[in-house]
This record gives sequence, structure tokens and C-alpha cells, in this order.
Amino acid sequence: MLFFVALDLFWSYNFLVFQSKNKFYHKDRVAAETLVEKKEGVNMWFWFSIIALICWSGSDLFSKIGCADSSDKFSHLKMVTAVGAVMGLHAIYEIFVKGVPIDIGSLLKYLPVSALYILSMAIGYVGLRYIELSVSSPICNSSGALVAVLCIIMGDKLATPQYIAVALVCLGVIGLGFVEAREDEALRIERQKKANYKYSKSALAIILPLLYCLLDALGTFADSMVLETLDEDVANVAYELTFLACGIVCFIYTKFIKKQKYFPKKEAPKYVGAIFETAGQFAYIYALADSEHVAMAAPIISAYCVASVVWGRIFLKEKLSVKHYIMIATAVVGIVILGLYDA
Repeated sequence: MLFFVALDLFWSYNFLVFQSKNKFYHKDRVAAETLVEKKEGVNMWFWFSIIALICWSGSDLFSKIGCADSSDKFSHLKMVTAVGAVMGLHAIYEIFVKGVPIDIGSLLKYLPVSALYILSMAIGYVGLRYIELSVSSPICNSSGALVAVLCIIMGDKLATPQYIAVALVCLGVIGLGFVEAREDEALRIERQKKANYKYSKSALAIILPLLYCLLDALGTFADSMVLETLDEDVANVAYELTFLACGIVCFIYTKFIKKQKYFPKKEAPKYVGAIFETAGQFAYIYALADSEHVAMAAPIISAYCVASVVWGRIFLKEKLSVKHYIMIATAVVGIVILGLYDA
């Protein structure tokens, strides 16, 4: 609780905030535009963009560390428990400190969206056992392209660069699938010699991140419709309380039914990842607060999967083939373009 209070006090010192609406394509990233009183000579939008990038890529890294143990069949449920606990604390802070109103009706109205987001995250956590973070993160972050495809199907018109961006993301993700499927097993073993985690060829390696991407895109699409009748702050608290409920259920199931042990050393990365995820949300809101620089802030933040690839290379010793990196770069270029036009 003190963590969120400290963050709020720090940012309130630099900003005068009022609420309106903005949207960015990721599960709990329901953003609100904010009127910002900028400190003279300080580009706060840039620093908050960098903080959001670091926090969300850090969340990827620590979630990977927390879920990578293939011998722990319940690591994804323990990760849901961790994220639910942190989000629950934040929801309590929003309700009792900031006075966000919440009721059963709002919880039920937002429940389908919450369910899609939470299910996508749980599947993403399972997927981290089977594939490198350097491959998983760009695929998962491609959900914005799927949202664009859904919008096109519904009759929306996009700018030409947006069509190109969607094509690049699809090409990069499909290309990653082909590279993974066709890679020689001997070459895979050779490049993984120095890696912290080893992976064998598996269809789940690509299927699970793609499922995450699909469900997250459906959640974002549904989100945009529900938010026409529901306040953003209320929706965010409803989502966090639903995640808390799921976390409690997962804890009861793993601890008391499956008799799983919780070791602080093994669980710590999960909670660090959850804190990074929530802190990234704060930074994201303030980064997009400066309406004059949204077009520059959004692409910086949307490129957080690039940092995830870097962290995977540095901290997890992941080494991919040249073909992997070409496909990742293709997808990332498309993601950044979509982020630019989403602004």
C-alpha cells in the first residue's frame, strides 16, 4: 500500500491531473488522458515513457523467471496469485484513498473483459515454460495488430501506414512460427548451450503466445465497447478486483487442494514482476498525459518488447538465430508504427 501512496505523491508533486479518456492495446492498460502542468525545461513525458518501457519489459523478465521452471506445473497459477495480490492492494488504495466508486453491477458489466484479459495472461504464463522470452514477448505484444484486423472486419478504415504495419506484424509473427518449427534441433541445442533455460521443439511454444495474443486482442476490442458506458477508473478497479478473486481461488487450489509449497525465494520474482506491471501502468498514464507529445510517447512505450529481447539476451543468456531476430525486428517495426498511429 505504501508503494502506491509513494508513487502517487511523487507524481502529484509534478503534475495537476484531471481525467478523460485514452486507449492503448494491452490488458489492464486502460489509460486516461491527463492535463499536465510541466516543469520548465524537463521533458517529463519522455522519462515516464522510458519508465513504462522499463517496467513492462521488467515485468516480462521477472514473470519469465518466475514461471520458467518446467517441473512446477502450477507456476502459472502462482503467478496469477502474485499479480492478483498486487492488483488487489492497488484496487483497495483506489477505493479507499482515491474514492473510486465500485459496485456489483460494475463488476459484472466488466466481467467478460476481465475474463478475457486474465485468461490471456494465465495462458501467457504457461507459455513462458516452452519458449524464450525474446520470442514470446514480441508475439504477445502483437495483439494490437489483431485489434486492427477486427476493426477492419467491422468496417473501419485505416490509414495506409496502418495497413502496412498490420502486415508487418503478421509477417513477423507468422515468420517466427515458421522459424521455430523448421529450425534444426542440433542448431537449437547449440545456441542454447549458454542459456539459463533449455527448450525442445514444441507446438505449444508458438500456440500459447498466439492464444495470448488472440484473447488479449478480443479483450481490448470488447474493452472499447464496454468503456462507452463505464467509467475508466471504475473499469480498472473492477478488473483488479476480479484478478484478486482469481488470485485467491488459485492460491486456495494450489495450496490446500494440490498441497503445493510456496518458497519465498522462488515466489519473489513473481511478485517483483507483478509490481513492475502495476508501476508500468502508472508511468504509462502519466507519459500519455502530455497531449502535445503523445505521438512520440506511444511508440516508445509500445517498443517495450524490444527491451524484453535485450533483457532475455543479457540476463537469461538467450541466443536466437539471425532468422529469429529478422522476424522479431519485422514485427516490432509494425508494432511501433501502430503505436504511433494509435496516438
